[in-house]
Amino acid sequence: MEHARTALAERIAEQRAGVGDPRALVGEMRRSVLLVPSVDGRLWSAHSGGVRWVCAFTDETALARFAEQRGMTERPLDYAALLGARIVDEIVPGLGEPAGLAVDIATEDGSMFFPPVTGIVPDEAAVDAVDAGSDGEGDGRGR
Repeated sequence: MEHARTALAERIAEQRAGVGDPRALVGEMRRSVLLVPSVDGRLWSAHSGGVRWVCAFTDETALARFAEQRGMTERPLDYAALLGARIVDEIVPGLGEPAGLAVDIATEDGSMFFPPVTGIVPDEAAVDAVDAGSDGEGDGRGR
């Protein structure tokens, strides 16, 4: 029996197929409750390409797939259920380094990365934001 996908997983599939609307995808991410694994009370994240990625999952099946791939199946994996908007508006900027959101990273052909750019994260956390007090030659970090 195939598992029904969440609205966000559907939008991701559309985008990956080249038929999705990027704005609708970001909107759906912001409205979606995502499951973020935690270890010792800290949200799971990983570094790649100079960015810290908060790892989140659209449902428990996607989270379980991640746990299995990481060999973390000996005991239940703790997680927080957070709105995507809270992750990108509050948690990502609070990390103090370029950070974004990685969704369903253990789902083959179903993952999506929301990088730390204007329109996804607040301007102060966006790596492509130009400092309003500069001459347009910002350092590219928005800080």
